[in-house]
Amino acid sequence: MDSFTYQEIMSQGEVWAATLKSVKTQFNQITDFAERTRPVSKSGPQALFTGCGSTYYLSLSAAHLWSRLVGMPSRALPASEIWLFPEYTLPRQPTLLVTVSRSGETTETVKALDVFLQRLSGEALAVTCYPESTLARQANRLLVAQAAQEQSIAQTRSFSSMFLLILAAASRAGGRMDLLEQMSSLPKAFDRLVAAYHPLAKGLAENPKYERIIYLGSGVNYGLACEAMLKMKEMSLAPAEAFHFMEFRHGPKSVVSPGTLIVGLVSETAREQEALVLAEMRDLGATTLAIAESGAGISTDYLVEMRSGLDDLASRSLVLPVLQLMAYYRALSRGLDPDHPTNLDAVVKLG
Repeated sequence: MDSFTYQEIMSQGEVWAATLKSVKTQFNQITDFAERTRPVSKSGPQALFTGCGSTYYLSLSAAHLWSRLVGMPSRALPASEIWLFPEYTLPRQPTLLVTVSRSGETTETVKALDVFLQRLSGEALAVTCYPESTLARQANRLLVAQAAQEQSIAQTRSFSSMFLLILAAASRAGGRMDLLEQMSSLPKAFDRLVAAYHPLAKGLAENPKYERIIYLGSGVNYGLACEAMLKMKEMSLAPAEAFHFMEFRHGPKSVVSPGTLIVGLVSETAREQEALVLAEMRDLGATTLAIAESGAGISTDYLVEMRSGLDDLASRSLVLPVLQLMAYYRALSRGLDPDHPTNLDAVVKLG
């Protein structure tokens, strides 16, 4: 297949290996950064993650990672909120700003960094794939996933690789070196996962029965569910939504029908309750797909078992590849070009 998108999805194992190898050469950024940002009291610094589109969704997951591993209060906002409404979004206390942008040139994200540096004296870390970009030059600190650069518009390997960089930084800042060691097994785990579930992704994507696809995830998984939803919308123009597991019961489940495919990103932390939501939606007539470390205790029509043997946080990048393939094959089945999504550009620059 000649599609850039397909090649970039399928190259994630080797790109992750290169990205994780680069962490060692970028460790001076992470080490110094960790010492500067370690909280000293309950009223100490907080972290603010930001991006646009895919990287905003990455920021949602990253904020959960940072809170859990570093112990620093963290939240995520779209970059435009910081740029246009700084009086509402920028806190008074010391703040670490983490800006995430594949290109490092997205206008809103660059503007958000500008406003932050003008108003606060906190640390700013840029996470990008382009070391010479505007964002990279202006931030105090820099982490680069250079091997993850892409030619396609929809982000795939860039998203997962920048996610790994932030996980590495959070692991270092939180003193969880064991997670860094575990992450070294991710490339091989990717190869096994895609080999096992590639046919399932293609089959579900090409099934015309599914008129609506809904992604459920909570905690770290919510941002990943949103990203999976965005990939489906960008590439295939298919109706897709994302919700927190438990929130889906509070109204949104009214849309469930036999033409609904519900994809559940099951965590180890809340496995029992999340499995109950999937079972309920199945009883209402939906087809369900669960992505989990194992299928134990989960009643579902289709199952992707990662069986990585890793800590729940260390395995999160394995959640997306099968769903990226689903979006890719859904686009092909509808006669669309995944490399050129409708109305989209690779970088959003405002005049």
